[in-house]
Parts: sequence; C-alpha cells; structure tokens
Amino acid sequence: MKETIQKVQIMLKLMGFESARVDVDEEHRRMSIFIDDETVQSRIATTLPALEHILNLMVRDEKGGTFVVDLNYYRKERERLIAELARVSAHKAVVTKNEIKMPPMNAYERRLVHLEIATHPELKTESAGIGKERYVVIKHLQ
Repeated sequence: MKETIQKVQIMLKLMGFESARVDVDEEHRRMSIFIDDETVQSRIATTLPALEHILNLMVRDEKGGTFVVDLNYYRKERERLIAELARVSAHKAVVTKNEIKMPPMNAYERRLVHLEIATHPELKTESAGIGKERYVVIKHLQ
C-alpha cells in the first residue's frame, strides 16, 4: 500500500500540489486526499470524478480493484447529505403513501439511496430516467 500512496503523492506533486496528503483504507478500498488549494475547492465537483478515474487507472494493476476517492471530505459530506435526503424522502413516502421522486443522481449516489431505504419494510426503491437524468423513486408498499 505504501507504493500506491507514493504513486498518488508523486502524481499530485506533478500537478502542483506539493503539500497534498493521502490516506488509504485498503480494507474498505477508500482513498482520502487532502489538498489545501482554493482552485481545487472551487471545482471539486468536476475535479473529483476525473481524479478518481486517473488514480484508479494508476493503481488498478497493483491490486485489481478500484478505490472510492474522496477529496477534501467532499464525498463524505455528499454521502451524508444524500443519506439524510433519503431518510426525509422515506418519511414523506410513509406519511403520504405516495411515491417520491428524488433529484437526478449518478449511479453511486443512487446506490446510496437504495441501500438507505432497503431496510425499511414499508418501502421499495426503483431507478428511473435515462443518462444524467436518472433518479430514484421511493414507493410505499400498500
């Protein structure tokens, strides 16, 4: 794992981020990167998927699997917000007994919603829509 961290640190230095910090949780296949740079922070939503793709191409040969990459806690906070949105939407679906359509999300975020609702005995989820407009529908079981 040291080799993976070194590769990532070298890449980040070549990108101009001298003081970047990299933490790896190999068991859960998560990589957290911390970069103290305002330009990264202002473009994090578009930077993160590209960075994750490049990093996974770099380390794929090493272990065969991919990592979920977080940049400056952006993904962690986004996961928390999506879980909260799923809980609120689930409550609304139970109270109103109507289906609730959530906003469009990427595949990873939709999966988080499906997992959050999976343990709720009165509800089920389905994905609907096409491409970037794909979303989750929470349905009350009657």
